[in-house]
Amino acid sequence: MPEGSDTSLLAAAPRHVAIIMDGNGRWAQKRGRPRLFGHHAGAKRVREIVETCPDLGVKYLTVFAFSTENWKRTQTEVAGLMSLFRRYITKEARALRDEGVRVRFIGDRVRLDRKLITLMDELEALTADNDRVHLTIALNYGSRDEVGRAMKLMAEDVAAQKLSSDEVDESTLAQYLDTRVLPDPDLVIRTSGEARISNFLLWQSAYAEYEFIDTLWPDFTSEVFTGLVHGYAKRDRRFGAVKA
Repeated sequence: MPEGSDTSLLAAAPRHVAIIMDGNGRWAQKRGRPRLFGHHAGAKRVREIVETCPDLGVKYLTVFAFSTENWKRTQTEVAGLMSLFRRYITKEARALRDEGVRVRFIGDRVRLDRKLITLMDELEALTADNDRVHLTIALNYGSRDEVGRAMKLMAEDVAAQKLSSDEVDESTLAQYLDTRVLPDPDLVIRTSGEARISNFLLWQSAYAEYEFIDTLWPDFTSEVFTGLVHGYAKRDRRFGAVKA
């Protein structure tokens, strides 16, 4: 158990932490290296954070790896990122399985290449029986895109009379989202000093606590993560209510 942890902090820990991993490119440029060097460093950091989760009481971790808007980057960077994703899955698959990590991917897979999709499917199947940590990787993900796809599926079910329009409410929509098997995030962290949420889990994070920190993602250590989780555990969450 990390130094400074105690039973009360574990009991109040966020069950689900979501992270916008930002700052890889700037981290590399500060070192006179190409942006992809920073992305490789950032990918290595994910493993450390996943390994830290059980001791902190974090059961679910969702990371924002590639957004629907990231296709606007240079062709070289996009191609490099897709190659990195394929290498990461291939390299980490057995270790993730052996460490009890269940991996899921959210986002629209249509635009991804067939080899990457196959690797994603294989990793999900390989880790399907794990329950120690649930790692969700948002890949070609955008929250507005997700809601749009969910509404289309819901409309199709209404048209097919599988769902009555009278049954449609906010809980119904949640069952059509990519995250339907996951609890909503309790804590959302964004690194690199940017204070925006960039189309990430907009519906799911309605009552999440947010932390915007200056640390660039490749410098986001387990110690930094531990401090944020412990800070969350001390917050007073009222969900709109007022204490008497």
